[in-house]
Amino acid sequence: MKALAIALKSAGLIAVITGAVTCAAQNAPMPPDAAPPPVAGNAPPPPLDPGAAQPATTASVTTGVVKRYLINPEGDIDGLLLGDDSLVRFPPHVGASVAAIAAPGDSIRVNGFAEPGGALRVQQVTNTRSGQSAIDQPPAVNTQRLPPSLRGVGLVKLDASGRVLKVTTAPRGEPDGVLLADGTVIKLTPPGARQFPALLQPGALVAAHGYGTRNRFGQSLQATSFGTPGNLTPLYGRVD
Repeated sequence: MKALAIALKSAGLIAVITGAVTCAAQNAPMPPDAAPPPVAGNAPPPPLDPGAAQPATTASVTTGVVKRYLINPEGDIDGLLLGDDSLVRFPPHVGASVAAIAAPGDSIRVNGFAEPGGALRVQQVTNTRSGQSAIDQPPAVNTQRLPPSLRGVGLVKLDASGRVLKVTTAPRGEPDGVLLADGTVIKLTPPGARQFPALLQPGALVAAHGYGTRNRFGQSLQATSFGTPGNLTPLYGRVD
């Protein structure tokens, strides 16, 4: 019995030490030259929740005028905002093809599938004047891409604020960010977005700090802090 008591006491002490080290590691400040947090799009998808909304499979066709391109935090075109403020979305590897056949001001026809959040997932985009099309198909096998660990290397610190035009959603319909009236995309993880139900509404005044890209197509950032101007809530501890 005495030996068992000693063993249990030792195990308990090890658990306490391990917990303290883990806590310290989680709360330790990030070195100035450390890489920014991973962009949500690079993280593996969460386990499938049987009770969550699933992507729709009903085919849909819409026409409209391209208002602006939308980009992800890495700077890739991954969507369009149409003149009626509806969203058209496609994988980043399709963005260059879409930009080659349709520019802001062009009329397009989009064949795709309606997502739970209201966006249209592209299968094919056609410029109705020229007849040129861009199709969502897998990238070539020999296409070179940076490994996931390096895809955030080119991101820079960005700040953004403005009125919410649209709330963006993940494929299953969960809110995952906002599109501001000036075209800026602010990305959040679905768990992070759930902290701000009052701000993820059209017309809400929001602000964010994070890492992303500003280029000729637009501006997008993965938020590390989110809230209202002058009142930001950190999302990842001491990242900045």
